Amino acid sequence: MSQPSPKPQQIPVVVLAGFLGSGKTTLLNHLLHRSGGSRIGAIVNDFGAIEIDAMAVAGALGDSTVSLGNGCLCCAVDASELDQYLERLAEPSLGIDVIVIEASGLAEPQELVRMLLASEHPGVVYGGLVEVVDAVEFDDTRARHPELDRHLALADLVVVNKLDRAADGERVLGLVRSLVDRAAVVPATYGRIDPEFLFDCRPGEERIGQLSFDDLHEHGGDDDAGHAGHLHAAYDSLSFVSREPLDPRRLMAFLDSRPEGLYRIKGYVDFGPYDVRNRYAVHAVGRFLRFYPEPWPGGGERLTQLVLIGSGIDAPALGKELEACGSEAPHADEHGMWGVLRYVRDPEADLADPA
Repeated sequence: MSQPSPKPQQIPVVVLAGFLGSGKTTLLNHLLHRSGGSRIGAIVNDFGAIEIDAMAVAGALGDSTVSLGNGCLCCAVDASELDQYLERLAEPSLGIDVIVIEASGLAEPQELVRMLLASEHPGVVYGGLVEVVDAVEFDDTRARHPELDRHLALADLVVVNKLDRAADGERVLGLVRSLVDRAAVVPATYGRIDPEFLFDCRPGEERIGQLSFDDLHEHGGDDDAGHAGHLHAAYDSLSFVSREPLDPRRLMAFLDSRPEGLYRIKGYVDFGPYDVRNRYAVHAVGRFLRFYPEPWPGGGERLTQLVLIGSGIDAPALGKELEACGSEAPHADEHGMWGVLRYVRDPEADLADPA
């Protein structure tokens, strides 16, 4: 059997949803100003695809947006049209690192996610559903729009915004956490979340998907207390490296039971005798999981390298669970890779089961 060719560099596409007034545009403008050297492409509100430099000024989005009369991306654009905008933004010459779809306040997030998963463009990959919640208006919004509970259950990351103005912010946070399905819940004011939840702001020499190990080292360590006021204090991260191959069944058991709040997993896995020719790039966001087999680069040491990011996760415990996935078995069980290969998927399979 011939070796698979290396996968192209894929750009994560993040759906940014939330009801009217929740703060989606404020959050997106914040990401633009905090994105360092990264470049963001955006499909904003209704259907205008635009390219936005990371240093774009606030307000550039509104001036450059094409708006449809019905104000709803999921109704106004079909999957093939969305592909056209994704193709434009994924053009390698643009050097875009992440694409954000800012949905209309009345859009149906599930339909947008399905459209993304139906995309046949090889240069993009689903980057998660981010739901923005207005903490001040949360109770009234739920009363007017009971579908909000369903949106929260679908989300991979929930940003509880405007907490500085909420009289009972802790109650709202607790209520939101009770409504999500394993999603990371992040408190925010003025839409200020750390962009590294979504993409790498300072690309290192060796990138692991959207986040480099250099960046993880910068944020980790024992000096977290001194960074309590920084944006990255809202999340926890773990970098895991193993020279011992991982057992595919044990790793799948770990992934199937990953805890609430674990938003992203990126990196490469060595399955040792189960596939001696290939390493497996892994991309998980929320409940979404995908593996990409690719030939090992020549000359380097064969390692498993993973980065995990979440909110409220127990990073040391997760590290021990990953260590327990190691295997010294010299031979492969012929059925051992079945669980992994289930997530080496084609677009039709992704559309049928986005989880």
